[in-house]
Parts: sequence; C-alpha cells; structure tokens
Amino acid sequence: MEDLCAKFVSQKLSKVRWRPVPATALQPPELFATGSWDNEENKISIWSVGDAESVCPNGEYQGEPQLLCDIRHYGDVMDMQFLDQERIVAASSTGSVTIFRHHQNNQTLSVSQKWERVHCHVDSDTSTCGGASCTGIICKNPEIVTVGEDGRINLFRAEHKQAVRTIDNADSSTLHAVTLLRMTEILTVNSIGQLKIWDFRQQRNEPSQIFSLTGDRVPLHCVDRHPNQQHIVATGGQDGMLSIWDVRQGSMPVSLLNAHDAEMWEVHFHPSNPDHLFTCSEDGSLWHWDTSVEVSEKPSFLHQGGRSTFLSHSAVNQPNVNQSVVSAWLSNDPTKDRMEITNVIPNPTLSVNSVDVLGPCLVCGTDAEAIYVKRQLFA
Repeated sequence: MEDLCAKFVSQKLSKVRWRPVPATALQPPELFATGSWDNEENKISIWSVGDAESVCPNGEYQGEPQLLCDIRHYGDVMDMQFLDQERIVAASSTGSVTIFRHHQNNQTLSVSQKWERVHCHVDSDTSTCGGASCTGIICKNPEIVTVGEDGRINLFRAEHKQAVRTIDNADSSTLHAVTLLRMTEILTVNSIGQLKIWDFRQQRNEPSQIFSLTGDRVPLHCVDRHPNQQHIVATGGQDGMLSIWDVRQGSMPVSLLNAHDAEMWEVHFHPSNPDHLFTCSEDGSLWHWDTSVEVSEKPSFLHQGGRSTFLSHSAVNQPNVNQSVVSAWLSNDPTKDRMEITNVIPNPTLSVNSVDVLGPCLVCGTDAEAIYVKRQLFA
C-alpha cells in the first residue's frame, strides 16, 4: 500500500471526482474536486494530485495532493459531477443546484449558474416550499439531471435559467441517485429498493420500467451503469449488498454479493476497464472488485483488517442470454465466485463516502477528514 497517499484536509468529505481527461490525452488525471458536508462552512475544492517530480528512482510516488483553490458551498454537498473540463455541478442539501467554474489561469472558482431550491417539499395548506435535499445528479453536457428527497426529477440545460422538464411526483419516496442509461434514458434508485427507468422522449410522467429488490425494501443509495454494456447496472444500499442487474431481463437482480457491513455509499465501474468495480461504505472500507482474474483458491475470501469474510454469490432470476460477449458480471458460472477483492484502505476508520476512478488512479473522501489517492490501481 506504499503508493496510497493520505492527505488530511480538516473537513468531512462527501464527494470526490476526477476532472475528465481529454479523449486524446495519454497522461493520467492531474486534478480532482472535493465537496464537503457536516462542517461549519462547506466547500468545493480543486486539488492537484501532487508534484510529479516527487517520484523516486524506483518509480514510487511521494507527492501529496495540493489545494489549488476552493469556494464556499451553501449546505452539504450531496453530489457532484464535472460538466466539462472547467465546470462542476454540485447538488446541495438546501435543494439548490450550482455550476462552479474553475479558472485555471489564476486558480480560482466562481459561481457560473445557480438554480435555487429546485427540490422542495410543498406544504399543501400554506403552499410554502420547505427545503428538500437534491440527492443526485448526472451530467451529459449541456444536460444535467437532478433527483431529490422530494421524489422530483429535473432536467436542466447549462445556460438555461429554468428547468427544461420537471417530473414533480416521479416517486413517492426519496430518490437517492441517478445514472444515464442512454442519451434519452435515465435510471433512478429510491428508498424502498426500486430501480426505475425514465425515457425523456415520452411525455407521460411515469417510468417505462420498474425493478425491485425482493423482500425487505432495502433503501438503495447508489447506482452505476457499465460503460460498455448499458443494460448492466450495479447498485448498493443500506444493507451493504452489491446487486448486479440486467435491465433487459426480469425485474430482479441477476446477482447479489455480500459486500460491506454497513451502508454502501457509492459504486463505480472503472470507465475504461469495467471488469473492475469499486464500492465504498459507512463501515470505513473501500473495495476493489476484480473479475478479470481467476483466483486460484475457492471459495474466495478477502482479508480485511485481519478478518476473513467469505463471499457468497447467488444467481437470481438469471436469464439465458445469447450474445457473443457475456459480461463477467452476468455470468452464472460457479467460477463467478472467484473474483479477487482487495480492500484499498488497509486500516478502516470512519465512513468512506465517495470514490472515483480514472485511468490508473483512484481518489476517495472520508468522514475522517482525509483524502486518499492511489496512483497505480493495476500495478
């Protein structure tokens, strides 16, 4: 774990995101953004990964992240996404959504655009609007989709002052996260264990498909779509389980994997190497799931702080998929159990709230007021 660098930042971090690297660029990402929560004053901050000259002759990385600039953020940062190389969209616990612009010439941040209280609870007696958190955002420049505690879905376009489309009562429960399936389709997860697909080409304000965890209606907190096979979706929730779904088939997950001991806050497929998936949790762990290797021993188990945990896998409602390439994530072969799992943070402490991966690099943010950066995921 020598290449895992910790930086203490004196604020609880709710979100971390790498700045996108141009498609033609060969170098690893250099900048990332963080958003904080539960502090006296919350901030959006831009960081450099560190001094590239701090590499020892043996190739080991020695530098630590350097703060380039920050700006106040009103409310907790609930979600955050880069819209492009310069702009960051942040979702607030106040129900507002703000676009910040990073000025790289003088390393400052400014507010580029703000939509106030676009998520709120309306009091039917007084018609007043009480704050509701904007819990999730997804961006495809210039479009921005937001979801919230109020069950509302908003579609914005950068530079437009009003929402392009709003689905007011999209869900009777809290929407926790959203991902883009295709250009016109989004997928949301909610607090009663449901996934819903919404097609913006349709005028009716109802989901085109609904999927559900059976049984206890465990709240789902996070979702990510496979970057190459858009029908494969991963979710995580309050029970710490990792669920893999095939949205073409059935209404239940293809597989359920025992993962964390507490709430899973984020799940991310690696954008260019999706055999690798990353999850982080309230229990202080950050797991790297690797389906590209066959672990020699079976059943596979992982070591976490000296504790061995058996990984169970069950195929649920597994469809017979006839296609030339079947993702390892959808396989119902018993060797599926032979995935390699590594805990990236060797000594779990407080909650790991957010993780992001790009190229060979990983960054995560924690309630222990620390950023962790790993420069060589696949070394």
